[in-house]
Amino acid sequence: MSRIALLALACGLALTACGKPPQMQMPPPGVGYITIQEQAVNLITELPGRTSPFAVSEIRPQINGIVLKRLFVEGSNVKIGQALYQIDPAPYKAAYDNTLATLGTAKAKWERYQQLLTQAAIAPQDADDAKAAWLLAKANADSARINLNWTKIISPISGRIGASTVTEGALVAAQQATALTTVSTLDPIYVDVDQSSAELLALRRAVASGNVNSGGPLTAEVSLKLDDGSIYPLKGKLQFTDVTVDPATGAVRLRAIFPNPDGVLLPGLYVRGTVTQGVDPHGILAPQGAVAHDQKGNPTALVVDDKNIARLRLLKTGRAIGNDWQVLDGLKAGDKLITEGLAKIQPDMPVSPQPAGQTASQAPQQAAH
Repeated sequence: MSRIALLALACGLALTACGKPPQMQMPPPGVGYITIQEQAVNLITELPGRTSPFAVSEIRPQINGIVLKRLFVEGSNVKIGQALYQIDPAPYKAAYDNTLATLGTAKAKWERYQQLLTQAAIAPQDADDAKAAWLLAKANADSARINLNWTKIISPISGRIGASTVTEGALVAAQQATALTTVSTLDPIYVDVDQSSAELLALRRAVASGNVNSGGPLTAEVSLKLDDGSIYPLKGKLQFTDVTVDPATGAVRLRAIFPNPDGVLLPGLYVRGTVTQGVDPHGILAPQGAVAHDQKGNPTALVVDDKNIARLRLLKTGRAIGNDWQVLDGLKAGDKLITEGLAKIQPDMPVSPQPAGQTASQAPQQAAH
């Protein structure tokens, strides 16, 4: 190829290169953000638990005898003092009548000896013996009367009565191991729930530091969710917190008391109790969708700084609050938390921020654990 041709080819290539349009730089990805604001957060803990009777009485005979009658309907409600069983009273009635006869004789003798003693007609020792015999006869009569009364077994409490373990004609014995039946007071009824000791200590530290306002355990209101997911319509009150930690579970037992006029709650029922334990007046909430976790499992979030750069924040989260997390550390009021477009950005990337479609609610929220 001639020199002139080579020069022409080089010029043509140069002109072609000069005519190629320059490559355009991609704009920063768009993201949506919400502005973090402080708000009052009700610290509500949802805890598993079971119901237990307010009072339980196992009915056992105090004497030996044959059951003549069962005087109640199994599964019904009974009142305090209501007769439940009738044990054959005949032998105890005879014993009582015998002691009354002995008592009458001893009393008459003692009264006669008192007159004779004032006349110095008998020795003082004889009078003392007559008095002792009268007191012994009186004690025997009282004992026989008590045994006779025990032939009718009554309920010591009001409540729901269970199945009978004996039928008419059965022989029962005093203080036997097997109860004849059981009466349980179900209105009101206890609900025992267990809370992690670590959670309880953290709450107490927050109250002590002034970060949480608490009305006190005896004023805490409790609501109840039944095993089928329905909400029990009546509210209860927290009665006390146990003073010991269960070594097997590391939990502390809390006891609440609930009205149960319709008998909906039965002993042993699995429930979930929602306990209001305080209010965080300066709560920070972050949508759960905006919180990720690093390789160590620590919660993280991305915020937009004043140069429109996405910055990674390491968070410390508390309770779940609906669709939000309670943030204890890592976010503050005024931070722009990225909630939309997270899949297309990385930490320290420039972004094009716009307010998200929804903003954090200013109304007090309720926290559930």
